[in-house]
Amino acid sequence: MSNNSDTATTSAPDRSPASVEQLEQEGDVAADFIEELLDIADIDGDLGLDVRAGRAYVSVEAEEEDAVRVLSAPDTVQALQELTRIAVQNKTGRFSRLILDIGGSRDARQTQLEQLVDRAVERLDEGASQASLPSMSSYERKLVHDIVAERGLVSESYGEGADRHTVIRRH
Repeated sequence: MSNNSDTATTSAPDRSPASVEQLEQEGDVAADFIEELLDIADIDGDLGLDVRAGRAYVSVEAEEEDAVRVLSAPDTVQALQELTRIAVQNKTGRFSRLILDIGGSRDARQTQLEQLVDRAVERLDEGASQASLPSMSSYERKLVHDIVAERGLVSESYGEGADRHTVIRRH
């Protein structure tokens, strides 16, 4: 927490690595927030909590697939994830890197990213020296870097903020 007079009304969140206990607390706070949203929207869903790779994971599943389909579009999941992170940060005072998955949206996005990388590799096979992918979140860029490495290629992120994107090349 900062004591600068410039930040008298707001303090920067703690960005130190979170312990498993803190990540579990993040998951609990996030689950409470998501549960309230689901109640407001009158959507039935089961919440799952996990801690993986230094992040809290919150998943929302429903017995009836249509129950959460309205929320599982990638842009909607991303927006709800950001709102949930803000709610967690406000409650805990710590920066949150939690991941929200609604109705298997993360697996679906993983598949989309793999297809995107495959199309970029095709462009390289056709003679392009590099292939740029669209802007995406840091989490998605990390997934892309992992996919690219599995394919035996190299990737780097370029740009700032919302314009940050990945470029793929051969070694």
